[in-house]
Amino acid sequence: MRAEEVAPDRLHDLEPHLAPGLAGGFLYPQDAQVMPALAAAHLLKAGGDRVRLRLGEEVTGLLTGGRGELRGVATTTGELYAGYVVNAAGTWGGEVAALAGVDLPVLPRRGFVLVTEPLPRVVRRKVYAADYVADVASGSAALQTSAVVEGTAAGPVLIGASRERVGFDRTLSTEVLRRLAAQATALFPVLAGVRAMRTYAGFRPYLPDHLPAIGPDPRVPGLLHACGHEGAGIGLAPATGLIVARCLTGGRPPLDASPFDPGRFMPTT
Repeated sequence: MRAEEVAPDRLHDLEPHLAPGLAGGFLYPQDAQVMPALAAAHLLKAGGDRVRLRLGEEVTGLLTGGRGELRGVATTTGELYAGYVVNAAGTWGGEVAALAGVDLPVLPRRGFVLVTEPLPRVVRRKVYAADYVADVASGSAALQTSAVVEGTAAGPVLIGASRERVGFDRTLSTEVLRRLAAQATALFPVLAGVRAMRTYAGFRPYLPDHLPAIGPDPRVPGLLHACGHEGAGIGLAPATGLIVARCLTGGRPPLDASPFDPGRFMPTT
């Protein structure tokens, strides 16, 4: 990933509507956007007949063999047998791990996004304030907000970002929305008169050391994890998929996966 330092006098060449007086910035020229629904459709198409999609089916238990190894999953409609089970349940990854009798401390970290009415291309890229980096790295459960403003090809501007650990509470927080709007308009004053069209909330899968859990669980043969990426799941998805695929087929991971070892959460003696 390339990062290019941008001097203060060049900022408005890249984003003409930025507030004046900013100290400078960094440009990531390879940055891109992903449309979740379109990405999912392409994944299913690429899988073809090799993939079976089972919707509305809850995993209620894990099936084990005589030596404690996993043999599949039990769902609300029956049992599915397999040599491996991959826990890719996102924010609910800890609950799936618990079905296998192991602790994986995935916690939900709630975030809200404001969506504006469709606009001309007033925000050309994803722009975030420097304090966003500190918020991501923080272990605090308290509410934290920092400006993240992202234009879209369809016109609406997405405004974030907030972080707080409040369980799976989806209650709308007007305080969060007020903060997001104030920080976004401080960064892009042109947004001050724009109407918000809607808002939504989601839960990032947070692990205490801010690294995902990827690979085999040393406590349960046949169990692999691919969760805990917090807000970086889209960006880390290709590498995560390669690591898991190599683990399943006996190949060598494309990079050193030891920092993501799920066994790092085992109690020490």
